[in-house]
Amino acid sequence: MIRLFSIEQSIIRETASSDPPTLEQVRKAHWIDAHEPTEQERELLSTLLSVELPESDDVEEIEASARCFVDQAGIHVHSLFLSPQEGRHSTVTVACILQPVRLITIREGDIADFRLLRLRARRGQVSCADPAELLVTMLEQKVENHADTLEDIHHQLEQVSHLVLEEKDSELYQAISKLARLEDSNGKIRLCLMDTQRDISFLLRNLKGRPAHDETLREIMRDVETLMSHTTFLFDKINFLMDSTQGFINIQQNQIIKTFSIAAVVFLPPTLVASAYGMNFDYMPELKWLLGYPWALGLMLISGFAPYWFFKRKGWL
Repeated sequence: MIRLFSIEQSIIRETASSDPPTLEQVRKAHWIDAHEPTEQERELLSTLLSVELPESDDVEEIEASARCFVDQAGIHVHSLFLSPQEGRHSTVTVACILQPVRLITIREGDIADFRLLRLRARRGQVSCADPAELLVTMLEQKVENHADTLEDIHHQLEQVSHLVLEEKDSELYQAISKLARLEDSNGKIRLCLMDTQRDISFLLRNLKGRPAHDETLREIMRDVETLMSHTTFLFDKINFLMDSTQGFINIQQNQIIKTFSIAAVVFLPPTLVASAYGMNFDYMPELKWLLGYPWALGLMLISGFAPYWFFKRKGWL
């Protein structure tokens, strides 16, 4: 699907178009957002750019030279965006092609940042003077959303911390599962922030002569550096809670093993007494004794209670 936007009086607005849009409609647009474009739509954009559109495999390349470069079509920036899916986060690469008169974004997945930007555009809340400023606005909104997600992860970690460190009889295995998901999300955010750092450095080199853009990009870079430090703090907190959870699980398991060990020691002397009186020898003094049976039972009770009393006195129970 292709959505078209135009800049009117320094405000980005969505424009109506046919499905699929015509070449003339595409040429008039200042922002062309291609979400999972069909073959016909890809051919249309290729005609507009006079070059072939990058394939998914090309967009996913991790080499710096493959993600940020300049050619006859314009300035190419392949940027990682965060995409929440079923309680987890994944990364989606967006191919951004910046030209003097338009910005083209090509993506395969649904991204919350783009939904929010479209919603703000429909309300007339996105101001930009040119496509370059729109690209900078996208990166700025992307970093702001990463900050919100990190804040949400921090709140969830506080809940897990209370569950692990303060609640009694808590579900520790469930806490480990939550920590694993939070660690994965934090790692994905850090990866996106590192990619954004590279994108901003590239744009600072290639958008020279535009002081307003430079200042905004440098502010975004400072925000990214701050968020990178915050992800490091979250990693440390996650590792601490993971170690604490595993330690509490080991303590619980050791307590169970301790209980079984004490039970074995308590029942060992009575078993020994019962085994002794269960031997089938012809000459055993207690076999003809009238009080032999109560004597054996009493001896087993005393031999079982004595270790229990000893352990209790030592504080091992």
